[in-house]
Amino acid sequence: MLANFKKGLVSAPKELNSPSHDPQHKYHQQNQHPLNHFLNSNPNSLSFSFGNDASLAFDPSSHTSNSSQRRLFSSMEDIYCIFLGGLDNLCTLNKQYGLTKLANEPMFVIQAYKTLRDRGPYPAHSVLREMEGSFGFILYDLKAKTVFVSLGADGGVKLFWGIAADGSVVISDNLMVIKSSCSKSFAPFPTGCMYHTEGGLMSFEHPKNKMKAISRVDSEGVMCGATFKVDVYSKTTQALPRVGSEANWATWG
Repeated sequence: MLANFKKGLVSAPKELNSPSHDPQHKYHQQNQHPLNHFLNSNPNSLSFSFGNDASLAFDPSSHTSNSSQRRLFSSMEDIYCIFLGGLDNLCTLNKQYGLTKLANEPMFVIQAYKTLRDRGPYPAHSVLREMEGSFGFILYDLKAKTVFVSLGADGGVKLFWGIAADGSVVISDNLMVIKSSCSKSFAPFPTGCMYHTEGGLMSFEHPKNKMKAISRVDSEGVMCGATFKVDVYSKTTQALPRVGSEANWATWG
C-alpha cells in the first residue's frame, strides 16, 4: 500500500530529512514519483488521487492466508482507509462500535475515527490500545484534510515513511518505493505509535512521554532519516483528555 501527501498536509518531523542530502539525487528523484513507481511495480493496483493534496494506492490482489500480510481498503463519507494486517478482536470491537459482524478492519477504523472526530468519549490512544493484533493503517479524511496513521506495537507489520524530493510525505509498506522516492530521507514508522495532522507523532502506548529522534546510518555509512522512540525521561506538557470529556481531534490525545 502507498500514500503520498503534499508538503504541509502531513508535517513530518524535520529529523526525517537525511543530513546527507545529495542534490543530484534530488534531481533524479523528480522522475521517481512514488505513485507511478508503485503502480508500475503493482500493475493490479487501484489508486485514488485527490487533486494535488494526496494519493492512495492499494493492490487488491495481494491477499494472502497470512493475516499479517493482508491489505484491505474501505471508504465511507469521503474518508478513505488502507489497512494492513488483521485484528484478533475485530468482532468485539465491531459490537462495541455498533457495526455488523461483516464489517472488516478498515471499516472499523473509519467508524472509530468518526467517533473520535465527532467528539467521542475516548482519547485516540485509548482506542488504539484496544486493537489487538498485527496492524498498520493509513486514513485520509478528504473533507477535513486530515491524515491519521498508526502502526501496531507487536512488530508484525512494518511501515516506512519518508520525505520525497518535492517535500511531500510518502508512507508505504514497500521499502523499494520509499527508497526510490525519498533517497536517504526515510525511516521505519515507529511501532506502537500514531500520527495525526493536528497532533503530530506520538506513542499510543506511552501517550504522556515525548518522542525523541535517533540518528540512523545505513550499511554504506551514510546518514539517513532518523527513527523515533519513546523518551522515557521526558514527559509531554500536552494535556490528555479524560474519559467522558468533550475533547476531539482538534485538541489531540
